[in-house]
Amino acid sequence: MKLTDSALNSILLENKLLNNEDISLAQKSAKAQGVSLYKYISDAGLVRDDQLGQLIANYYNLPFINLGQISVKDEILKIVPEVVARKQNVICFSRDKDGLHVASSRPDNLAVFELIKKKTGDKIVRYYATERNIRDAINLYTRDAALAFEDILAENIKQARENRGKLIDLPIIKIVDTIIEYAYGNKASDVHIEPEEDYSLLRFRIDGMLHDIVRLPKEIHEQVTTRIKVLSNLRTDTHMKPQDGKIQKNIYDESLNLRVSIVPVTEGEKVVLRLLTEQSRQLTLSDLGFLDQSIVGITRGYKRPYGMVLATGPTGSGKTTTLYAILKILNKREINVMTIEDPVEYDIEGINQIQVNNKTGLTFSTGLRSIVRQDPDVILVGEIRDEETAKIAVNSAMTGHQVLSTLHTNDAATTIPRLFDMGVEPFLVASSVNVIVGQRLVRRICEQCRISIDIEPAKWKDLTKDLPPEMVKKHFNSKKVVRVYTGKGCEICHNTGYSGRIGIYEILEVDDDIRSAVIHKSSAEEITKIAVSKGMTTMLEDGFEKIKLGITSLDELIRVTKE
Repeated sequence: MKLTDSALNSILLENKLLNNEDISLAQKSAKAQGVSLYKYISDAGLVRDDQLGQLIANYYNLPFINLGQISVKDEILKIVPEVVARKQNVICFSRDKDGLHVASSRPDNLAVFELIKKKTGDKIVRYYATERNIRDAINLYTRDAALAFEDILAENIKQARENRGKLIDLPIIKIVDTIIEYAYGNKASDVHIEPEEDYSLLRFRIDGMLHDIVRLPKEIHEQVTTRIKVLSNLRTDTHMKPQDGKIQKNIYDESLNLRVSIVPVTEGEKVVLRLLTEQSRQLTLSDLGFLDQSIVGITRGYKRPYGMVLATGPTGSGKTTTLYAILKILNKREINVMTIEDPVEYDIEGINQIQVNNKTGLTFSTGLRSIVRQDPDVILVGEIRDEETAKIAVNSAMTGHQVLSTLHTNDAATTIPRLFDMGVEPFLVASSVNVIVGQRLVRRICEQCRISIDIEPAKWKDLTKDLPPEMVKKHFNSKKVVRVYTGKGCEICHNTGYSGRIGIYEILEVDDDIRSAVIHKSSAEEITKIAVSKGMTTMLEDGFEKIKLGITSLDELIRVTKE
């Protein structure tokens, strides 16, 4: 039996995941977009994917499987060809004495199970997995990017040389498409194409770390660069100055935005592609790693009718993603939400987004001046970079608007003197800022190969020598054996021991005591002490909690928090 919108409606209400008002709004939006209620709720992240999956599995009377937590052997995976797996949303994941275990997000499609049974002769054991989970699992078809590129290049180089003895006849379109597809399939956040003296090096940034993937022939580097310029509408005859652009591409039914940066280096032009997927904008605060206490604090901040919510941290620490998660909660039909960004990373339905364009004079400050005349309720400023933008943002927050923005600071408390440096008066900072989120990203220990290890006190003391001893003692009793977790390495995590990233946070709520300290221009250290005395968990302590929970490792915490 097919899962109808009305059946899903009942499931959501019975389990109190959404109320009638939420469902009514979701139904209207789903109808406007021409998609099912399930797809809208899943894509919008209104209900956690695994939570929704378990309930739908119960509806079908099938076991629920999270494919991200198991290792799938190649010979089992490839029983169903990739093109069929993507079209039918089905995947084979194991085989044992009970039969061939097959997961699908469309368990009512009995014909595909019958075809697999005829092909293999095995008894089929059916499971339910969500569409998103199936899609992620299918990406295992492309997990070994290096081998794939070697195969593609070897065959085409051979043909090119046999035909004319040159490499200029290589299918550059196919090579560029393969680079993007394999970056997406391996969950890379960035692609680097770097010209060297004798070759062109392709590298993927996965979970914050750069990995060498394959060396491409130097002769085709310029052609690859030109193809990327064409896709991103950049000048192909310009080689000696930086260019920035954007590519929009659909990969396996998902919209993928790529930010393109090309700069001249000594051996040619270096290309960096930043991959921005739909899934990144659908994460909830919980998905991002905010623990319950942190969610309570940040919720108090954004629920106030006016004032500022600031996300702070270094480049690449997930600040914009945090603000998008908040924006998704605030985005209602009855309010006017406007953003000014550089660049606009994701298009969000129902939100008016402005792209900074310095060539036309549309800067953060000039754009923000225009926005405040557009009757906004909520304003997102991509980044506060200068004095003028800071002052306009603060004044907007003071005059009844909710303002979300980011700043580059080391922690939450140093945001306040940073605003002072930008010329914002202390009383204005105290009156306008509601909450400041300091954050970093750490790699998650792979759930598939995670193991616990016990560390003796002497060794633990040595491992934590660079961390505040009183904080270490508070969270880990140094007189006892300390139990922590690590990843052994497996196929799921490419033998790194890590899979995915999660945030560590500190939430600085600006209450009366903090306001008093701000007005008196207290130092960041003094403000931190006040906040901690009132219950603020620092980033380091949040990291310790995630170490105890087996989410990340001590090595990761030290790597991202050391000065």
